[in-house]
Amino acid sequence: MQKKILIVEDEKDIVKMLEYNLKKEGFRTTIAWDGQEALTKAEREKPDLILLDLMLPEKDGFEVCSSLKKNSYTATIPIIMLTAKSQEADKIVGLELGADDYITKPFSVRELIARIKAVLRRRTEKEKESEVIQKGILTVDCGKIQVEVNQKPVELTAKEFELLKTLIKAKGRVLSRDYLLDTIWGYDRASEIETRTVDVHIRSLRKKLKSAAKYIVTVKQYGYRFEEPSEKS
Repeated sequence: MQKKILIVEDEKDIVKMLEYNLKKEGFRTTIAWDGQEALTKAEREKPDLILLDLMLPEKDGFEVCSSLKKNSYTATIPIIMLTAKSQEADKIVGLELGADDYITKPFSVRELIARIKAVLRRRTEKEKESEVIQKGILTVDCGKIQVEVNQKPVELTAKEFELLKTLIKAKGRVLSRDYLLDTIWGYDRASEIETRTVDVHIRSLRKKLKSAAKYIVTVKQYGYRFEEPSEKS
């Protein structure tokens, strides 16, 4: 079945180029010309991936990304941001809001297609995982993408959920920030400012997990690990 890509872009020439090359690669496409239309189409059509321009009418790409990730119906849709801005500050904001990748204009079509396929491949692999993980007072349902602490639901963003699951599946091994950024966000050569997004997500995750936050342990100057709870935990 062909994967559907939602292109959110207000420049007609870029939309035309993207449509042509995506269809050539076997993808279906749908278009949103501004931020508000993007939110409406994402919820109505549930695309497999969103190409999201940063500079948009109505709502900018940051606002759109934030809204999509807060909506339970669209939170798991992968997002690749397209923008003329190349400052690292913009990149880290996009990553912190839940974007899966970030590519700066002008970009190589071949590189963009490769990134789209990589993001979709990671999503497919995640969808295959359906087990329920029980760790002390913490329950993680990988199939339903749900988390409970003391049998009470905890609302996590897509990235927070992947971060928690990755730490648990490491079975006590310490995972570096670079490893987590590569595994969850797809960045294998991250700058210092980009690695900070891992710390931001860890802080948010701990805050939401409350009494289960103790399971996530900081290893100074390296990264994080999940500490297996004792029988009393």
